[in-house]
Amino acid sequence: MQALTPSKTWDVCVVGSGAGGGMAARVLAEAGAEVVMLEAGQPWDSGKDGAMFAWNYDSPRRGKGHRGRPFGEFDACEGGWDIEGEPYTVAPGSRFMWFRGRMLGGRTNHWGRISLRFGPWDFKGRSRDGLGDDWPIGYEDLKPYYDRLDEMVGIFGSNEGIENEPDGVFMPPPKPRCYELAIQKASKGLGIPVIPSRLSILTRPLGDRPACHYCSQCGRGCSTHSNFSTPSVLLPPALATGKLKIVTGAMAREVTTDAEGLATGVAYVDTATGEDRHVKARIVVLAASACESARLLLNSRSSRHPNGLANSSGSVGRYLTDTVGTSVSGFVPALADLPPHNDDGVGGMHVYIPWWLDNRTLDFPRGYHVELGGGRHMPGYGFGGGIEQVQGGGYGAALKDDYRRYYGAFVGFSGRGEMIPNEKSYCEIDPEVVDRWGIPVLRFHWEWGEAERAQARHMRRTFGEIIEAMGGKVVERNRSLRARTQAPTEDGISIGGEIIHEVGTTRMGTSPRTSVLNE
Repeated sequence: MQALTPSKTWDVCVVGSGAGGGMAARVLAEAGAEVVMLEAGQPWDSGKDGAMFAWNYDSPRRGKGHRGRPFGEFDACEGGWDIEGEPYTVAPGSRFMWFRGRMLGGRTNHWGRISLRFGPWDFKGRSRDGLGDDWPIGYEDLKPYYDRLDEMVGIFGSNEGIENEPDGVFMPPPKPRCYELAIQKASKGLGIPVIPSRLSILTRPLGDRPACHYCSQCGRGCSTHSNFSTPSVLLPPALATGKLKIVTGAMAREVTTDAEGLATGVAYVDTATGEDRHVKARIVVLAASACESARLLLNSRSSRHPNGLANSSGSVGRYLTDTVGTSVSGFVPALADLPPHNDDGVGGMHVYIPWWLDNRTLDFPRGYHVELGGGRHMPGYGFGGGIEQVQGGGYGAALKDDYRRYYGAFVGFSGRGEMIPNEKSYCEIDPEVVDRWGIPVLRFHWEWGEAERAQARHMRRTFGEIIEAMGGKVVERNRSLRARTQAPTEDGISIGGEIIHEVGTTRMGTSPRTSVLNE
């Protein structure tokens, strides 16, 4: 824990060091503001702390995940759905999983780097189908900032002229892998477009950051800073100004306010000592993730704000959504017995499927995109599953022969779709449960609507059709990490929070009666 001068009043206090906090800190520091950043987790430097080139056998767990790193022991993101001393509760009848990244950079240290812009339709959903609410801003309001972001971060992709998948300022995309070409060919016959992905990974040098060297280990922390994470891209320039101070091990408790009800700073706990501390600031930026920021506001109660700060509308914690998800994998005989070849590439898909249909002809109102998986990766990616379902396996030489034959012969499809906010999905303060520092925790309420269930059913049918068009067969449906935590849902749709795309809780709008923030 870095010591702060108690009497100092900072221009801005930023809570959280992930995508939002990192960007706020960089822009404000470069503009000349004195900024202090509070991060609940510990320091992290991907160049020094990552395990980019470690082999699974370098670990006693053979790389297997555990409580603090469910995606693998070498994964860059410390935290997870279950953090010791930091519980959350789920209301009876609901199922929700809340993932938190407890480290500098938060969840920007582990994500797919998929960097898609909101399109014109995404901002005006209610005007199109009568559901949810329109945003108080539109695509044209954000386009200049999207362009600046593309140039700052470095994103590869291709300009396709798709109305609701806006083009960007792209670096050249990498060539598709063998299995991706096979998916592309089969999908074309079904009228499904497969286009280059749009990922925050450099394919050309940018400043002092070299191009990706295609080791495929983005999730472990990029030691060359060739992909985007806050500690690699946003915090170094901010620190170079001399205007940013980062305080790790600082668990925010509440935003403090003055007699006028305006923010004066943040009260927090030094997680190393358990001591209560306070930092004074003229402006407070909450970027602690959607749900953690809502928790802070709800816990910031006073005589002027009895229901929590910025909550006169009662909207804080409401309109909680997550990405709709389901997945299907298949065995494709044409991909078996191939000669060994390098299939690594970037740490993610080289191509993807954008939304291609008209929802007015379907039984659900909003679209989805498709993420593709397969191939031969090393060192951190496993066999791919399904060998027992194609009569492979055994012992000794037979097992080795089957692995050589079937490795790379499996493909995976993961759908990621838009959820319509509903009144039954929200978070609130649990009246009885507190964390290890005595801070009241969140209680989640969750329910998918029929629109989301219909969307997931369409995903699975589509994935099966593509696999069959490739000459393959479906071997597994909706394989996910939830098998370690909760039983699968009957209809295959993801559990709320499982996809780790939760948003909402402090929505913007045109009326203070229904929104937390203005446009």
